[in-house]
Amino acid sequence: MFVRAYLRASTDEQDAERAKAALESFASEHGLRIANWYVENESGSTLARPELFRLLKDARPGDVLLVEQVDRLSRLTANDWEKLKAEIGSRRLRVVALDLPTSWMMATSKADEFTSRMFEAINGMMLDMLAAVARKDYDDRRRRQAEGQARAKAEGKYKGRQEDVARNAGIASMLTAGLSWSQIQASTRCSRATIAKIAKGTRVTA
Repeated sequence: MFVRAYLRASTDEQDAERAKAALESFASEHGLRIANWYVENESGSTLARPELFRLLKDARPGDVLLVEQVDRLSRLTANDWEKLKAEIGSRRLRVVALDLPTSWMMATSKADEFTSRMFEAINGMMLDMLAAVARKDYDDRRRRQAEGQARAKAEGKYKGRQEDVARNAGIASMLTAGLSWSQIQASTRCSRATIAKIAKGTRVTA
């Protein structure tokens, strides 16, 4: 059994590795060793997350997918969550989240078959509930943001999201110098979508 830790932040400005210490502490307390880390800056509302699907590709039956909170794994719509859940299930991964105590037993294989099946059923139900809560929180925040922007526009105060000119110029320079997208992501913590946009503007391909 391998423990595969997944860390996600929604934007380039956020630190996706913020929860790394918490996951390491949890693993240590439960006698586990994290074999691989998968880190990305992508929205939890989309299935287009390269590192998450790299984790799923690497995983073997019985491996643990460790996250800080269920919303790091999913802020998906109900249909997309069912797709992701089916993918996780087909690979027989055990999802363990620090904010979901019912999942902690999934990090060990000491329980008998009946107890394991009971906890799997309870854990699956709780995962569904927290995934739904995470999506509702996402929708509510988007709605409040849109309402705030509408008010600001009506008052002539809205300027939109400001471009990080210095960072983007640095990315353009790294692309021109021939650095790979992975190297640029590691250096700047930006998303591949950001690199693609700048690469298109500078006519540099991956």
